[in-house]
Amino acid sequence: MIFYSKLIINILNFLDHFQQKKIIKLINSKFSKPIVVFDIGAHYGETIRLFLNKLKIQKIYSFEPSPYNFQVLKKNISKYQPNKVEIFNFGLGEKISKKYINQTVESSSSTINKINKDSKYLKRKLKILNIKNKDTFYHKLPIEVSTLDTFIEKKKIQNIDLLKIDTEGYEFNVLKGLSNYSHKIKLIYFEHHYDDMIIKDYKFGDINKLLKDRGFSMIKKSKMLFRKSFEYVYENQK
Repeated sequence: MIFYSKLIINILNFLDHFQQKKIIKLINSKFSKPIVVFDIGAHYGETIRLFLNKLKIQKIYSFEPSPYNFQVLKKNISKYQPNKVEIFNFGLGEKISKKYINQTVESSSSTINKINKDSKYLKRKLKILNIKNKDTFYHKLPIEVSTLDTFIEKKKIQNIDLLKIDTEGYEFNVLKGLSNYSHKIKLIYFEHHYDDMIIKDYKFGDINKLLKDRGFSMIKKSKMLFRKSFEYVYENQK
C-alpha cells in the first residue's frame, strides 16, 4: 500500500508538470529581464527549483512556516543557486502573531487552517496513504507569522514581479496582510482548494473581490487534475 500511495503521488506530480509548463510560459511572456519572486509556502523547495530552471531570476524570497519542512528546505537549497535565494522560517498572514501549523504526514498538505476530520476528501486521502487513525495524520507545531507589508517595508523591497502563494487554505489571509504595497506587485500566482478538508472562513469570491479592488484582474485559471483545486494568475492592471 505504501508503494501504491507513492505511485499515486508521483503520477500527480508528473501530471502537474504539464500544467506548470503553461503557467511558466505565461509568466515568461510578461517579463524580458530577470525577476524578483516571493515564494510563499515553499515546502521543500520544489517551486524554487522550478523557477530557477525555467524563469530568469534576479532574486527569490522564500517563506516556509513549518519548522520540519524548513529543515528539509534548508538542506535542499544548497543544491540550487543559494546566491539567488533567501529562505525564511515564518509564515505570512494578515497580522503579526504566533500560531500553530497542522503538520501532516503528507507534508505538502500542512496547513495553518483547521482540518475537518469528517471530510470525505480526507477519508480518501487517508485510504491512499494507508493511515487508519485520522488523529495520526497531523500534529500541531508552533510557528511565527508576519505580514507582507511588514516584510516589504523592513527589507525595502522595490518591486515584486511574481508573488506565488501555496498555503493550503491560507491564501486570503496572506493577501489581507498586503494593504500598503500591492502596487509593487506585477503578477500573483496562487492555488485555491475547493474540497472540504481544510476549514476556511472565506470563499474564492472574497479573494477575487480583494484583488479586483486592488487593481488586479484574472488572466489564467487552470484546474488541477484529479483534485478539487484550481490555480490562478492575476495581473496588476495599474
